[in-house]
Amino acid sequence: MASKIKVEVNRKLLHMSLGVVLVALLMFGIVGKEHLFGLLVVMLVLSILSKKYNIPVVGWLLRNFEREEYAKKFPGRGFIFYIIGSLLVLAFFPMDIAMPAILVLAFADSIGHLFGIRYGKRRHPYVKTKFVEGWIAGLIAGFIAAFVFVPWHEALAASFFAMLVEGIEVKIGAEEVDDNLIIPLVAAIAIWSVRYFF
Repeated sequence: MASKIKVEVNRKLLHMSLGVVLVALLMFGIVGKEHLFGLLVVMLVLSILSKKYNIPVVGWLLRNFEREEYAKKFPGRGFIFYIIGSLLVLAFFPMDIAMPAILVLAFADSIGHLFGIRYGKRRHPYVKTKFVEGWIAGLIAGFIAAFVFVPWHEALAASFFAMLVEGIEVKIGAEEVDDNLIIPLVAAIAIWSVRYFF
């Protein structure tokens, strides 16, 4: 297994790249919800098989891009929830809201985490593993990413509320809800709310 910091950097770089590629493919009509659903099914099958078997390419990806605790319990967890979160915003919101919401997921969470690891000094008041400096960097990154598609006030609302929930551990029972699921939904709801009420 690669070092924890290297895995985190790899994960977040993949996170950003995936968001950009996904939005580009959606924008040009190359993929749609049905393709993402197919990918999700394949990923779930590979996740189940990876718990018992070392699948060559999948094993390498898990060693270099997956947190150790997830690699054993739920291989590919982050990627699977990333796809589910993207599918949900595509299912419930128009494309001009879904795409910036996916970009907020791609950039706000990733830049915030990486910046916090490197430059963080003040601990986040609600999550001990995160930093205030990372939260601010994530807010700015999410705003810039969303601003590519929506006006500044919608982009700011999307990034602010997404980072707000990213800084809170949401649990269902004993299990923490993956922020790859929550962030795009909150960003999309924020954009829709600003558009509808203002």
